[in-house]
Amino acid sequence: MKKSIFAFSGLLLLLGIFLSGAVFAEEHAYAAIEHTSTAIAQGKADKAPALVEHAEKALEHAKMAENAAKGHLKPEIQSAVDELEKAITAGNAGDAKLAVIPLEKALGFLQAGNK
Repeated sequence: MKKSIFAFSGLLLLLGIFLSGAVFAEEHAYAAIEHTSTAIAQGKADKAPALVEHAEKALEHAKMAENAAKGHLKPEIQSAVDELEKAITAGNAGDAKLAVIPLEKALGFLQAGNK
């Protein structure tokens, strides 16, 4: 009986650890989605500094989500990180309109990885 309780407790602990990681990734992915959406709006308004500010915040959250992500979510988030880095480079060069393209790709990856 004691072995069963111990095994069940261990299973619950592992399940809790897995689910907490998924929730942590989801929270950061959601924040990355919000900042990416704002960065897109700033890019369409041709405001490169504001675009970069929000893209950098999105990148920070996307990297945290990537670290916590498991399984099929991880490649989507990794792709979003790559696209956010491209957008920041374009935004820092002052080309807000060009930066919108990788931002929109990043948004797609983040949304796909957050399902």
